[in-house]
Amino acid sequence: MKYVRLGTSGLKVSRICLGMMTFGDTVTRRWHLGEEAAEPIVKQAAESGVTFFDTADMYSGGVSEEITGRLLARLFPHRDDYVLATKVYYPTGSGPNDRGLSRKHIMAAIDASLRRLGTDYVDLYQIHRLDRETPIEETMEALHDVVKAGKARYLGASSMSAWEFAKAQYTARAAGWTRFVSMQNHYNLVYREEEREMIPLCRDQGVAVIPYSPLARGMLAGNRTRDGRPTTVRAGTDPLAESRHDEADFDVVDAVRALAAERDRSPAQISLAWLLGRPGVTAPVIGATKVHHIDEAVAALDVALTGGETARLEAPYRPHPVSGHE
Repeated sequence: MKYVRLGTSGLKVSRICLGMMTFGDTVTRRWHLGEEAAEPIVKQAAESGVTFFDTADMYSGGVSEEITGRLLARLFPHRDDYVLATKVYYPTGSGPNDRGLSRKHIMAAIDASLRRLGTDYVDLYQIHRLDRETPIEETMEALHDVVKAGKARYLGASSMSAWEFAKAQYTARAAGWTRFVSMQNHYNLVYREEEREMIPLCRDQGVAVIPYSPLARGMLAGNRTRDGRPTTVRAGTDPLAESRHDEADFDVVDAVRALAAERDRSPAQISLAWLLGRPGVTAPVIGATKVHHIDEAVAALDVALTGGETARLEAPYRPHPVSGHE
């Protein structure tokens, strides 16, 4: 495993981050794994040197945080041995204040997350999306107070427009509040719109890029065919993937498969190797439902693509409407 600083902060993280959305209530989502099934996967990640784990308060109605907290407490001797990230924004209840980034919801949400995670603090507290109904000053001050209260060590953000992210950072800096050290955005071989503005902004400002959906919800790993047939349980119940990707994206998938065959690697390893080699990318957030998914992700760290290979993978790309900010 390799370790790098999270942006310009002093925090060191593994170059692979394990996303915990997969683990939760098996009744609501057929592809979710319960705690018992999740344990060998998280154990393999820990034994492989992964120290960075990402969840959210809305994943499986909070069950993901509960499973995450219990597993990490069992698998690591000390709390300081791993970096724990969670998120706030999406609804966690039926009330009008059970969502968003108001001071009221942020203060309630961090305490609820800490209870579910069974810890006194999270290392990285992220806004899951931008709340455009709440003044950015209110949001940034509340997040700063969470840090000053010792409930979070660092702050991160997720998908939004680059100008919105710049405004949030400027607001915090002008007031002397805590700024974001990371951006978790939608970025992979078949969705590269973040290269236009967000990633250049992050590189310029020293903000870590920790992309989610690095395999395009499994598409780059081969979980669906060009004619739309799913090859996994999740692919058969994932309308979001269908709305974000179209038939033309399979030209990229075909390029990945061809190079994978030449290099005697899996398509997932080639796709992750490309992402790990992109300027500004710190640690892709991978999902895993099997132990070998961890092994493939870690093996991708040792795959160095040539300039020609990178050009082959990128050549079939076609621009997409912006997605992931909603």
